[in-house]
Amino acid sequence: MTPSLAVIIPVYNEARQIVESVQTLCGVLPDVASQWEIRVVDDGSEDATVSLVRGAFGTDPRVVVQCEPHTGKGGAVRAGMLATSAALRFMCDADLSMPLSELPRFLALVPGEADVVIGSREGPEARRVGEPAYRHVMGRAFNLVVRQLALPEIQDTQCGFKLFSGAAAEAIFSRTTLDGWAFDLEALVIAQTLGVRVRSLPIEWHHRSESRVSPVGDSIRMFRDVLRVRAQAAAGRYRVPIPDAEATGPGGDRPPADQRP
Repeated sequence: MTPSLAVIIPVYNEARQIVESVQTLCGVLPDVASQWEIRVVDDGSEDATVSLVRGAFGTDPRVVVQCEPHTGKGGAVRAGMLATSAALRFMCDADLSMPLSELPRFLALVPGEADVVIGSREGPEARRVGEPAYRHVMGRAFNLVVRQLALPEIQDTQCGFKLFSGAAAEAIFSRTTLDGWAFDLEALVIAQTLGVRVRSLPIEWHHRSESRVSPVGDSIRMFRDVLRVRAQAAAGRYRVPIPDAEATGPGGDRPPADQRP
């Protein structure tokens, strides 16, 4: 049966926390969706992430382990978004830094009021817990660049919690090209280009000390990616029709990747 909600979790060497996170999701999702799946998309982990998830949930068909070559978080999210056939597709960080009590607020907005809802750690109603000052400054500096060069209306493009309708996910992620941290930015620029309805939702967010973001190296790479996305948008790259994606219709009911010819 086609799930009404898929939770896409991109993972890379998350053996320490992934089983607990999936267990937490399994306890919450029955209360918010009639049919659901958790899709753990492994980005070529070198630890026991895959074996632990399979060992803990191997008999539960609602927990899918999708193994991909190591390309980056953006590549893993893209693969997961395009592999499911769910009507709603929620991108979720493995550390569950957003309390799952926030999830119903996302679901209440799609598809009635928006096609994409992005969690935002900015704004008067948002709450950041335990974030080091340097991380906050780094994030605001990057977003200032983003607002100046690409998305003036959005205060936080990089939060790891976003909900897409199936049709929006197909249209957007069939066009993305970035595999690294700036894939969120590209996805939102594509949504803007296609006229997809996007809404920001202020959330409570907790800093996790295991973050792999490099303040210097990732900032340089992400700035370079902002320029790349801007150039591709200006060149009309994101307006090119994608026949396979456009054929899905409003429900995004294309069969899963492992069932396609």
